[in-house]
Amino acid sequence: MLMLIFLLFPLILFVVRKFYLNKFKSGNNVCVLVLGDIGRSPRMQYHAISFAREGFTVDVIGYPGSSPIREISENARIQIHYLRLPPELRNKLPRFFCYIIKVIWQTADLLWLLLRKRLSDSVITQNPPAIPTIPICWFYCVLTEAQFTIDWHNYAHSIMALNLGENHILVRLSKNIEIIFGCRAKNNFCVSKAMKEDLEKKWTIQAKVLYDRPTDKLHPITLTEKNEFLQKLAETYDIYIPPRSGFIVSSTSWTEDEDFSILLNALQEYENTCENGKLNLPDLVCVITGKGPLKDFYMAIIDLKKWKHVEIKTPWLKNEEYPKILASADLGVCLHTSSSGLDLPMKVVDMFGCRLPVCAYNFNCLSELVKHNENSLVFADEKELAEQLKMWFQDFPNNKTQQQLREKFQENMFTSQQNCNDWHSNWKLNVLPYFQK
Repeated sequence: MLMLIFLLFPLILFVVRKFYLNKFKSGNNVCVLVLGDIGRSPRMQYHAISFAREGFTVDVIGYPGSSPIREISENARIQIHYLRLPPELRNKLPRFFCYIIKVIWQTADLLWLLLRKRLSDSVITQNPPAIPTIPICWFYCVLTEAQFTIDWHNYAHSIMALNLGENHILVRLSKNIEIIFGCRAKNNFCVSKAMKEDLEKKWTIQAKVLYDRPTDKLHPITLTEKNEFLQKLAETYDIYIPPRSGFIVSSTSWTEDEDFSILLNALQEYENTCENGKLNLPDLVCVITGKGPLKDFYMAIIDLKKWKHVEIKTPWLKNEEYPKILASADLGVCLHTSSSGLDLPMKVVDMFGCRLPVCAYNFNCLSELVKHNENSLVFADEKELAEQLKMWFQDFPNNKTQQQLREKFQENMFTSQQNCNDWHSNWKLNVLPYFQK
């Protein structure tokens, strides 16, 4: 009798599991997962909003930190689930053991949260990171018969290699996880054609290109709105933009894939040119937004500068203020280089949404978004960036050549990507069909 029960136990579990899934699955629930700060993961937030607009109920999983955008926090169809932060052990244990403990903690916490929330019909997770997110999500999807989707923002192993080197065991492990589970995902989306081709060529993973697009919150503003915002900027953040001064903006996560010494050196050249009076250049205010691990390092360098004509400010803005500062600026600067050379900078997409021309650091696939002298400017080093800043602001604001160039750039900002210009229309075209029964 005991032997019979033992043999029938797997069958009983299978029947119970089937009954449970049939009874409690809603048929239209999607889980959007990012193993990071939800508020600083715009693309995954946009996914959640689009799913909700199309009638899905959405569970968003990630870490607390920055506030999510209002369309998520106030949406009745979207429920946010916060993971618990791992214990801080960096000063107590060797780095490798800290990482192992962190992964064990994240694995247990993520799996427990997935199993105790309402059942999902689909799970879409961001990569990177790959460890432990991708294996845990795959396991959950197998267990609950859910559809498993990976949204490739970059390669996790290429980011880890920046610090650890390509031959490190964790880098190799991350790469193998991306290969094995990427092939097992029901759907794969990625951010560029270059990444799509690379995934197919190296790992035979078929991915659909989903270009980043600005939401309707990222748009130009009127002169009155600009003046009101600049006044608020001065009162709240002590950032004053004097009349006839140039105003440039850059956003960053202060990580290794953005070398801000390029911008600092270019601004030093701009300062030197202002000092020697060779060109008619205005004073320049440079606002750099964002948080990240290298911010203190660069702030120490900035604090040593004693410039008379260039001022750098580094505020942390509210979600609703970020589009306004982009729409108020005269020029954007992007220093994103990509650890894989295959992802595109979302900050440029945001700037284009506000019709802000950009100086962007050149790398392999940037031309899918930014085309030099067609919709913005591309530079290869600090000297080229300095020359572009001086060209843009010479005789500012009365340079007719610069004004004509600005209008040309604004007309052509998304012509290199032929799909719809707004996020939701683009999403409906490229993502929604894969989630409709």
